[in-house]
Amino acid sequence: MDKKKKIGAALAAGTAAAGAAYLLNRAAQTRKAAVLQANEEEIRSRDYGDTKAYMVGGGLATLAAAAYLIRDANFNGENIIVYEGMPVLGGSNDGSGTPQDGFVCRGGRMLNEETYENFWELFSSIPSLERPNCSVTEEILDFDHAHPTCAKARVVDRNGRKLDVYHMKFNNEDRLALLKLLATPEEKLDNLKITDWFGPHFFETHFWYMWQTTFAFQKWSSLFELRRYMNRMILEFSRIQTLEGVTRTRFNQYESVILPLKTWLEKKGVTFHTNTTVTDMFFDEGNGITVNTLVLSDGTEIRLRSSDVCIMTNACMTDSATLGDWNTPAPAPEQRPISGELWAKIAAKKPGLGNPEPFFGDAELSNWQSFTVTCRGDKLLKMIEEFSGNIPGSGALMTLKDSNWLMSTVVAAQPHFKTQDADTTIFWGYALYTDRPGDYVKKPMRDCTGEEILYEWICQMHWEDRWDEIREDVINVIPCFMPYVDAQFMPRAMKDRPQVVPEGSTNFAMVSQFVEIPEDMVFTEEYSVRAARIAVYTLFGITKEICPVTPYRKDPKVLLKALHTMYR
Repeated sequence: MDKKKKIGAALAAGTAAAGAAYLLNRAAQTRKAAVLQANEEEIRSRDYGDTKAYMVGGGLATLAAAAYLIRDANFNGENIIVYEGMPVLGGSNDGSGTPQDGFVCRGGRMLNEETYENFWELFSSIPSLERPNCSVTEEILDFDHAHPTCAKARVVDRNGRKLDVYHMKFNNEDRLALLKLLATPEEKLDNLKITDWFGPHFFETHFWYMWQTTFAFQKWSSLFELRRYMNRMILEFSRIQTLEGVTRTRFNQYESVILPLKTWLEKKGVTFHTNTTVTDMFFDEGNGITVNTLVLSDGTEIRLRSSDVCIMTNACMTDSATLGDWNTPAPAPEQRPISGELWAKIAAKKPGLGNPEPFFGDAELSNWQSFTVTCRGDKLLKMIEEFSGNIPGSGALMTLKDSNWLMSTVVAAQPHFKTQDADTTIFWGYALYTDRPGDYVKKPMRDCTGEEILYEWICQMHWEDRWDEIREDVINVIPCFMPYVDAQFMPRAMKDRPQVVPEGSTNFAMVSQFVEIPEDMVFTEEYSVRAARIAVYTLFGITKEICPVTPYRKDPKVLLKALHTMYR
């Protein structure tokens, strides 16, 4: 056979193979679509009768689970009951206050358009409270696209100079350790801390100061979690100096995320019991996991029938948080976390429910403190704008790298609260090292009043000569001490976090930042929503696809950018 005929035969064979593969793929897709349609039709025909769904905790994860039950499982919202120990729903997605007394956010949940796959999908079906015929997803993304983030003062040194942090300042040892970490299987990282892997130079790089304060890592945090963040957020690696990947909500997360979801659930008939804590749970005897009783804080026992389900928040990172004010430090917590205590009780009753001790065993290592500043007028915000080069809402965290508390602040677009009037402005900050004395206020941050915390920050900015005029405009500074806010980052073994639906469970699931979801990263809204979706789809046999983790770590273009960033 001459050369032309050989080429023709090869092309024909290749075409035939490609055609066969295409037909097989189409056939597989057709079969999958048929299965999904059959499942959806079967779900629409279900009659659950008086089956109840009990949600333990009223944070984003359980509220999302309630939404998935109604939307995708055809469950009657009137048979969903939520128990929340706080007087308000939302868990760590909070925001409250008044122009007269000052506003407070314990933390600020940053969103990300590219990697919050299930979050955006869920909230595309939740109506906005502000814009008719618009979903929460559309509202958030429209606002963010109109107010893009591009920080111009990401890191500031002890002399009040904005640093050029385009260069990460890695040496070859740092680069090699990072590459080795990404190539190491997770099963080899049980109980390791970040300091177990990286040398001292790594913790002085621009990269570390930015990554640490963006995501609230400590040097002693879990190496597991740093590896997952590096894989999951590799898109942000090449733009960490500007935080252009941060997606902002119009208002605080309670009003932008929780309130529209709660409103939608209320219209569907969901019942909410606030100021009501579930203090214990009991299971059927035997090898399986079937919840049969919930014990409430007032002593009431809720008996579950065999058809009922229970979805539990097994821990909350803002549990046991305390608030201070201008004249008063945030007090030390009086007790261990309520949600963690419940998790410990049930883990002792049944195998496979995880181990809370690594996460809640040492509050000295898992705490940090935030503060919210409320002012009359915009004098202080104008000073920040002039220094940073960012108008409110266009910047991101500004980290004072040499401050003994390691302070960072961010100014959101104003207003950040719906009740905030035109003459009131706010900004938020936090610090990671609450046990250290300040550089100017010679006390540990956790022992400081709101006034002392703001004064320390003003001095760090070298504005102390304007302190008297600044102080005149301050309405309040509310410190918030959170003993377990970094608990999800504590070093652990793989088995310490339970599966969303534990093996052998018939009616029980756990959702929070403390369950195990392969490849995904904790301390995010996406983790809560993904856990909720897994719980409902598994317990109710729903075959509709759960949005997978987008594999940016396998994208050659993304990897090339990351590699370039590592060497710049």
